[in-house]
Amino acid sequence: MKRARKEGLEVSSDGAGAVKSADVVVVCVPTPVDKNYMPDLGAVKAACKVIAKGLRKGQLVIIESTINPGVMEGIVQPILEESGLKAGKDFLLAHCPERIDPGNKKWDVSNLPRVVGGIGRESTRRAAEFYRKIIDAPVLELSSVRAAEATKIMENAFRDVNIAFVNEMAKSFDQMGIDITEVIKAAATKPFAFMSHWPGCGVGGHCIPVDPYYLIEEAKRKGFNHRFLLLAREINNGMPEYTVQKAVDGLNEVGLSVKGAKVCVLGLAYKRDVDDIRESPAVKIIEKLKKLGAKVDVYDPFLKDKSTVKSLKDCMRSDCILLATDHTEFREMDPNKLKKVKVVVDGRNCLDKEKIKKLGVVYRGIGR
Repeated sequence: MKRARKEGLEVSSDGAGAVKSADVVVVCVPTPVDKNYMPDLGAVKAACKVIAKGLRKGQLVIIESTINPGVMEGIVQPILEESGLKAGKDFLLAHCPERIDPGNKKWDVSNLPRVVGGIGRESTRRAAEFYRKIIDAPVLELSSVRAAEATKIMENAFRDVNIAFVNEMAKSFDQMGIDITEVIKAAATKPFAFMSHWPGCGVGGHCIPVDPYYLIEEAKRKGFNHRFLLLAREINNGMPEYTVQKAVDGLNEVGLSVKGAKVCVLGLAYKRDVDDIRESPAVKIIEKLKKLGAKVDVYDPFLKDKSTVKSLKDCMRSDCILLATDHTEFREMDPNKLKKVKVVVDGRNCLDKEKIKKLGVVYRGIGR
């Protein structure tokens, strides 16, 4: 067993031993999907097996990992009960879905409201009591553990569907010569019913492009087909390819083929000012460009070890700039720096379209 302590934090490689010494055990491990978009609960199962070896009476176990309705009762509970103890009787078991927005300076773990649901009323009450002691935000107690499981899935499916809607509108407006950013801002002047979402080159991160599949597959097992969620996933999964086609069309307009063209992709991370590349559309964009024969460079100020050039200045030697992540450095750059570039593809609609066009550079946005 290896243990390390620093400023009140103890880290141990002895999982079962650490569990035995704890009053509350919180599980927050990844729940990804595989290459076929099938849910992978391997990490959750493995964590529960470790906990079962050290589980004792009176403990509270909380699962924070995003899971679909039925996982707590159908998978987590049976594994933990391999210890010989019964959930809701010998130990308490609850689900409190993790909520976090990387890079958000306003909302973090300490002030985001939480929801909890447990195996039995006492599990719910104790879990809520635990979170009220460690965060400065409301904690809502739900009637069942399944309601808690469904909450996180619904939150992210909501985002995915709305993003898919504006992505489809962007494709439509591209054909009509309408700037979707102008239309969204106009629609947002309505003081009720409309909520602004923005189109882009794809949806990334460990939640929005993943969580809907958990609900889709569970519902399918129960005999229900989520056509709306599947369509949203199809639309959003297609945006990287749509963005690459923007580059192909722009290069053709200036008499160049994408094969052999120098293309620099700005950004690898899935969102602004973070270094997380999980499910990032930039990765798919780069793969597609390379398959088409483009000479691809990459620059991300938050992922310099994965960048092929050292600075934004180095990117300006390219035929085409394709912005995949709206990092602050890219949003605030002087458009005049782009004057030697032939084509700019703005995958996040964050650059000054008119200034770039005045330079004689071909500009392509998503729906503008």
